[in-house]
Amino acid sequence: MTVNIITIDGPSGSGKGTLAAKLAAHYQYNLLDSGALYRLLGLSLHKQNLLEKLDTELTKCAEIATKLDIKFVTSASGTQILLDGEDVTQTIRTERVGDFASKVAAIPALRAALLERQHAFAQAPGLVADGRDMATSIFPGAQAKIYLTASAQSRAERRVKQLQGMGLDVKINDILANIEARDKRDMERTVAPLKPAEDAYIIDSSTLGIDEVFNLMTAYIDQQLAN
Repeated sequence: MTVNIITIDGPSGSGKGTLAAKLAAHYQYNLLDSGALYRLLGLSLHKQNLLEKLDTELTKCAEIATKLDIKFVTSASGTQILLDGEDVTQTIRTERVGDFASKVAAIPALRAALLERQHAFAQAPGLVADGRDMATSIFPGAQAKIYLTASAQSRAERRVKQLQGMGLDVKINDILANIEARDKRDMERTVAPLKPAEDAYIIDSSTLGIDEVFNLMTAYIDQQLAN
């Protein structure tokens, strides 16, 4: 049985997570937030004082990646993310943990350790996979491939609003610098760098609202699935 797969790739803050969740609900598909997996691994390694020892403790770090105790608990109010039984839903969305994730994602052995976990999400009736290399590396045979981008400035402004909504005190210049640094690291890494798949539908959301982008996506996806 063929499982329909929709991928959404793009840089941090482009709106991938919000739109992936809306698409999963719309099509009643499973949802993979691959960024959350990398954030959870980065947070776990940080807590175990291993994040700065990736070169010398790589085998141990890869083993931890395959055995992470993660639970995604979905309810009407949203998705709660548990790591080792602790609610880390908001913690993993901070810029600091995002930086942990970017470091982890640059290590081929750790990416490989998380590969099987990501593939396991591809179950009937379908999957919406959100990340940075979903179409180019993890699910190259996906039926619909979307690359969602936006200017660094607009992404920084959105991120500030999101973090302030979580009660965090942040400054836009710091967020912008962090986004630009992560873009550079993600685009220049040697394994699965951030880039659109050759057959991806590219959307720039810099001046578009969520509903406008959602409508563009569903029109494209419906056409792809019909084919």
